[in-house]
Amino acid sequence: MPIGTQHQIVGVLRHGREGLVVEVTEGGTWRLDAGWRARRLIGHRVRIVGIRDGFDLLAVKSIERL
Repeated sequence: MPIGTQHQIVGVLRHGREGLVVEVTEGGTWRLDAGWRARRLIGHRVRIVGIRDGFDLLAVKSIERL
């Protein structure tokens, strides 16, 4: 998956060591570059659309609770 590609991820939003992360349903985690408003969704299952901006970093375009 090259940097700059768009991804749609489904998982549970958590607070990690370096900020927000999503624990993906299929396994693994992504670190998120998301606004502070996303914190209200911590602990909930979410769908995230974002652009890959590093090895495991997504620049979030949208996030919604499922």
